[in-house]
Amino acid sequence: MTRAGPPPGSPLRIGLTGPIGCGKSTVAGMLAAGGAVAIDADMLARAVTEPGEPALTAIVARFGHDLLRADGSLDRAALGRIVFADPGALRDLEAIVHPAVRPVVLAALAASDKADATVVVLEAIRLVEGGYVDLVDEVWLVTCGPDEQRARLVSRGLDPAEAERRIEAQTGLVARVAPVATRRIETGGTLEQTRVAIEDALAAALRVAAPS
Repeated sequence: MTRAGPPPGSPLRIGLTGPIGCGKSTVAGMLAAGGAVAIDADMLARAVTEPGEPALTAIVARFGHDLLRADGSLDRAALGRIVFADPGALRDLEAIVHPAVRPVVLAALAASDKADATVVVLEAIRLVEGGYVDLVDEVWLVTCGPDEQRARLVSRGLDPAEAERRIEAQTGLVARVAPVATRRIETGGTLEQTRVAIEDALAAALRVAAPS
């Protein structure tokens, strides 16, 4: 259950999630361009797996030293190939990373409440599983058609088989999020159509959040 609206004087918090390749970062970027504070849980997860961080030590213990580059940093592409081909390995990785990143996300949300912003956006692929839904006022589910999703992943440099593995690893995400989603943003059209959809959704969210 989401928060019962932002406390007086606090920004509207939007939790943003959806399958890989469907445009979460595009939506977050458009909201940020309009003045929102954007928090990217994936980027924070990268920060807690940098050299010297306990999470990286745990990842190496589970998956092996071969995943470290010469400079001691994590080879994320190699790790991705492992975990997206093995559901058990993916669960193990999430069990390491998510407890480490959650305090950082909470700190970022607390800091954002002090910022001079009307809207704060938390972009997180595991918004529901990470327990962030009750920290936001709205949940926006970002989706697109499967053909568009695959094409976008391939355009990022993934081969079709790897793109398919990553999509399959997130099977059921939309079904899990749909019951708690406040709004659904479809990004299969043009960027301008997406922009209009975001503007309309934000205007509606702000009307709901406004004191009566």
